[in-house]
Amino acid sequence: MPHAKTSYVCLPCRASYKQPYVGAPERHCPRCAEPLIHVGSAFAPPRRRDVAGWRVLSVLLNAGVRFHKSCCGGPGYRPRTLSEVRERMAHARASGEPFAKALVRRELP
Repeated sequence: MPHAKTSYVCLPCRASYKQPYVGAPERHCPRCAEPLIHVGSAFAPPRRRDVAGWRVLSVLLNAGVRFHKSCCGGPGYRPRTLSEVRERMAHARASGEPFAKALVRRELP
């Protein structure tokens, strides 16, 4: 039985690749040879021309947020716009909450 596929992303190329997950060997982008980031199996990439979507994704990935499936219906809430990211980052700075936790909050207090 083949391994399940999961997503890997190259931020400089704005490209996503589905590949089998077989441990932790470092994978490289076929276009630019930069290391790929393992983002999880519940990932849906923005279109390559969607610059704002890739900026949001870059902030999420650099904060340590990934898109792994949970037991019941996907990875949970992830912001989709830069304004949502800015709101959550401001909340994190004001409250002292870690950025990764603030970014995945559905609603801010």
